[in-house]
Amino acid sequence: MVTTAFGAQSTAEEVLVGVDLTGRRAVVTGGASGIGRETARVLAKAGAEVTIGVRDLDAGTRVAQEIGARAAYLDLADQGSVRGFVSAWEGPLDILVLNAGVMATPLQRTKQGWEMQFATNHLGHFALATGLHDDLTPGARVVSVSSVGHINGDVQWDDVNFERHPYDPWAAYSQSKTANILFAVEAARRWAPDRIAVNALNPGRITSTNLSRHIGDIGNSPTSFDASSTDVSWKTIEQGAATSVLLAASPLVEGVTGRYFEDCDEAGPHQAGIRRGVADYAVDPEHAARLWQLSSDMIG
Repeated sequence: MVTTAFGAQSTAEEVLVGVDLTGRRAVVTGGASGIGRETARVLAKAGAEVTIGVRDLDAGTRVAQEIGARAAYLDLADQGSVRGFVSAWEGPLDILVLNAGVMATPLQRTKQGWEMQFATNHLGHFALATGLHDDLTPGARVVSVSSVGHINGDVQWDDVNFERHPYDPWAAYSQSKTANILFAVEAARRWAPDRIAVNALNPGRITSTNLSRHIGDIGNSPTSFDASSTDVSWKTIEQGAATSVLLAASPLVEGVTGRYFEDCDEAGPHQAGIRRGVADYAVDPEHAARLWQLSSDMIG
């Protein structure tokens, strides 16, 4: 188990004290707000050349100017947009933070008919990471931002798009967050010969972000997502970005790959009734390989 001197209350800036990222190039999806913005800001402050992937290019450009980064258009729900971002990328890439996401949306579908949360949170990032694979340098790091919400459910293997089952926004969210971890497990295995490290994480429950904007549209969340839950760490944005930044750039996790972290440490197995840890099915190598094939088939 990997442990560090940092914890739930550590901030992203604290994690990178003394770390010089000059000459390193990074991409952070969803970098215009929330923990994505803070992740991008801290990486840039440490000297990295940071590009934030954003859906609103005007707003993203303003944020990029504020934090010392650049902005590029990226809509993860649109595979054409993802291909455009990949095609436009030039030069090496050292850090890729798959941060953007949506949570508990009302039923929406992409033009392919894919359920929106699975399409955005997983398939868009899968296409982006695999598309940029050849640009990733030896020693590069890929960070997949998951959630404690993954413990609410595995991938719905026979119906990932809720075409035959009644749509449940929380089941769809949990499925997408489990997929984020499974991606890291299989990518770590496949990309180990390239010396590319891939890890997933739970950032904690973050106050004051846009992620929960749809909750009012679909009614009450399940008890396990409620603010009264005391197991998962509640954090500020600065604290919520810490584990992402640790995995993206800290020398403390050099060479670590295929793991799931929370509160700046590797997480242990999930235990029933405790809102922490990683579910067995989310790190199952057979599940991870199955999801990779399913995703590859879906995006063509």
